[in-house]
Amino acid sequence: MGKTTKYTLIILGALVVLLIIGKATGIIGKSKKTEVATEKAAIREINETVSASGKIKPHIEVKISPEVSGEVVELPVKEGDVVKKGQLLCKIRPDILKSGYDRAVASYNSQKASVGNSGQMLKQAEATFNNQASNYKRSKELFDNKVLTAAEFDNAKASYEGAKASLEASKQNVIGSRYGLAQSQATVKEAQDNLYKTTIYSPVDGVISKLAIEKGERVLGTNQFAGTEIMTISDLSQMDVNVDVNENDINRITLGDQSKIEIDAFFGKKFTGVVTEIGSSANVVGTNADQVTNFTVKVRIDAASYANLLAKSSANPSPFRPGLTATVEINTNHTKALSVPIQSVTTREDKKNDEEGPKKDAKVAKIANALTKEYVFVYENEKVKQVEVTTGIQDDMYIQVLSGIKAGQEVVSAPYPAISKTLKDKDEVTKVDKAKLFAGDKEKKN
Repeated sequence: MGKTTKYTLIILGALVVLLIIGKATGIIGKSKKTEVATEKAAIREINETVSASGKIKPHIEVKISPEVSGEVVELPVKEGDVVKKGQLLCKIRPDILKSGYDRAVASYNSQKASVGNSGQMLKQAEATFNNQASNYKRSKELFDNKVLTAAEFDNAKASYEGAKASLEASKQNVIGSRYGLAQSQATVKEAQDNLYKTTIYSPVDGVISKLAIEKGERVLGTNQFAGTEIMTISDLSQMDVNVDVNENDINRITLGDQSKIEIDAFFGKKFTGVVTEIGSSANVVGTNADQVTNFTVKVRIDAASYANLLAKSSANPSPFRPGLTATVEINTNHTKALSVPIQSVTTREDKKNDEEGPKKDAKVAKIANALTKEYVFVYENEKVKQVEVTTGIQDDMYIQVLSGIKAGQEVVSAPYPAISKTLKDKDEVTKVDKAKLFAGDKEKKN
């Protein structure tokens, strides 16, 4: 036997021995067990929330526009000033309107004199009528006694009828003069109101959050349409966050829901609030292909949550500026119940729905989705058991379990790819610490 053959036989013998030992010890012939981390099902507090983002706006915001046109001659305020109700904000040059007011007053006085004149004319007509009435009465008696001729009686009667008509005309003239006086009085009031409108006062207490004009500029004022927007006054003592909530979540929100608010400009700080308004009409954004339907929800920021940010020397009642971006977490439900980590719950389709494979039509697919069930993998004696569960509300970390498992049972909580895809009922697994499991993933990435 040659040396080569001898060495070959020795190597083959060694391999056979190693194979026998490997099978006996389980090193060879057995697949590697899946490493998993577990966590016990337990009673925990679960806060279900709806997150949305939006802008901060004052609860009361008034845009000031003039009702008359002209040049701004006084502007005693500036942006950021705190103003009180009734405080002077702006004054427009009143020269032209003052002239119009003076003309209206003059016309009113003239009409008043006309009313007095028509009153005197009425008295004169009454005196003439009384005289002609007496004359007519005497003439009639004389005519009845055959003393006056018919021509003389007719002349007396005509004078009486003329005086009567003149008296009625004088009465109507007095009524017309009084209506003219009332018209002139209304014209005076209108001119006076227009003159008053040249001076603009604050309608509410607040802060001038926007000032759009300067002294000397001309502004346009109209009654039918909005004129030049000269400034905006905001009541910063009550601040809201207006957020857009998706139609899928709007039914979960109710008035009075407590909320947590994060404002980008105040990084690291959290504020509290409460839902005060829920929009009834939808805000549709996008085209027909990818429309998004949202509803506006107003969350009132609790003043006590930002009281420590207010400077003692500042008269401004809020540290926030209108238009700041904020994110809101609305607490829609709160309960203390049996729960497991969210990643522990996976879904599996009923095998009966897989018979038609890719040939399933839309109706069958809909039925399959309806029959999709939720499962967790319970860890027992280095094996996992697939258990069907029903779930309830959830927060960022845990989900409520209504049925299927009991408190204290260990469920697989990681890795998620194994839970969602590879793990099966009665698979053998190796339980490891979650930190070690994720440490291995980091080493693979590196």
